Amino acid sequence: MRVALAQVNPTVGDLGGNRRLVEEAARKAEAAGAGLVVFPELALTGYPPMDLLRRDGFVRDQLRELERLLPVSRGIAIVLGAVLPAEPRGSKHLANCAVLLRGSARVAAQAKTWLPTYDVFDEDRYFVPAGERRVAPAADGLPALGLTVCEDAWTEPMGYELDPTGELVRRGAALVVNVSASPFHVGKAAERRAMVSRLAARHAVPILFCNQVGGNDELVFDGASFAVDARGRVIASLPHFETALEVFDLDAGGEVRPDPQPTAQLEGALVLGIRDYFRKQKLPLGAVVGLSGGVDSAVTAHLAVEALGRDAVAGLAMPGPFSSSHSLEDALALGRSLGIEVRVADVRPIYEAYLAAFRALFGAREDFGLTQQNVQSRIRGALLMAASNAENRLVLATGNKSELSVGYCTLYGDTVGGLAVLGDVYKGDVYALARHANRERERIPRRTIEKPPSAELAPGQLDSDDLPPYDVLDAVLRQAIEGERGAASIEPPSGATRETALGILRRLDRNEYKRRQAPLVLRVSTKAFGSGRRLPIVHRYESGGG
Repeated sequence: MRVALAQVNPTVGDLGGNRRLVEEAARKAEAAGAGLVVFPELALTGYPPMDLLRRDGFVRDQLRELERLLPVSRGIAIVLGAVLPAEPRGSKHLANCAVLLRGSARVAAQAKTWLPTYDVFDEDRYFVPAGERRVAPAADGLPALGLTVCEDAWTEPMGYELDPTGELVRRGAALVVNVSASPFHVGKAAERRAMVSRLAARHAVPILFCNQVGGNDELVFDGASFAVDARGRVIASLPHFETALEVFDLDAGGEVRPDPQPTAQLEGALVLGIRDYFRKQKLPLGAVVGLSGGVDSAVTAHLAVEALGRDAVAGLAMPGPFSSSHSLEDALALGRSLGIEVRVADVRPIYEAYLAAFRALFGAREDFGLTQQNVQSRIRGALLMAASNAENRLVLATGNKSELSVGYCTLYGDTVGGLAVLGDVYKGDVYALARHANRERERIPRRTIEKPPSAELAPGQLDSDDLPPYDVLDAVLRQAIEGERGAASIEPPSGATRETALGILRRLDRNEYKRRQAPLVLRVSTKAFGSGRRLPIVHRYESGGG
């Protein structure tokens, strides 16, 4: 039997466009001899549709597009994710379903059993879970099919009591299909394959797993769909970070592709997230990036060029009163290397005007301390937003997760922008991305990577004046954020004191108000700042004691 996996890149809410993606891939699969083609979860609405599900007409219009697909199934069976009406339960009356189309008819539908309501998932807000699980009988050359949806395959790692796959096999399923929209983090593809391989071997059933690909708001979906045989061996796998259609014989298998190495995965996810954020909104003229000569802005610009092309990216260098000469040199060198235009705006005259205004307001002083540091960042933010308005470009914020965690940033300054590209990337990983960018040629100046990081808002300033070493900072933050550890269980990394670790926790807690006002952060870890991490701004519990 020839089958096909079609990992498509739907745009949330583009119901007609998404239906056309499905139709085109199904026709190609049929032409290649496939008898069954599988698409991702909620392929017609795109995932996650969020409160669009509550908008009048949205589900009705999606059902109309589903009906338009029926003639396409005349010559090939189609399994895809769709929203269907369900028996009302309280205010909820929708189900997240895997739907089987065959012979120009909708012949089976299976609602999702386990509705994830953790991290970025909030499906219990909208959907009714499956009350029962039924097998689609064998017909027209297809074996008896068990249909499952994403989380239904995660029984083992999540500790769910009921195993939908096992129940479907006991009811006679000879092939299990899982339609999925599983977001990326580094190593996630390997986790999925290992989990589904164990599931297939446990129940002695082949499984087809089709995952969404693409960026939708903060979430990035890596695709990397695959098939496993009844012994749990991977017999076919699709690429990461790109749409793909793989047609293969279920008995013989298809191409099995290796995973990219971790830094390449991280780069691929960020590039896809940027590209789709622009493409799906039809943003016209591209991006503008403030170039400081440092590694964060350099990596952001490199990723933007990879995502959008060099003609769609502009750089703005803004030297100030405490900028070193090499900062401007490195920013201009980066522009030449990436092939982007870099303009220069001198911050100093504007800064001096602000100081004069401060003296008029607050009295004559030589030093306004943090006020005059932050105003430099805010001047740069204003210039970037001026470039955005004047040229219809989106500002890409350049701050990293380490800095955002502890509030080492200026509200309305370096936090301005429409998308925080590195907001879920720790400083150590930013350096890894920079080295990865230079693997074939020097895209990012070596000096940018090697020099000590500095905000350059005061004479001789270095990040290390205000922060612990980044290897220490990152190690503590990973425990606190991804590991969700508090003061009682935090383990100071080698060379750091417990007081240093607790101080990091205190800064993490006290800067939630800044993160709440930051741009949208592309999620590339298991716990990003955004919809998957919800903490109050006003509270009195401190992880670091006190």
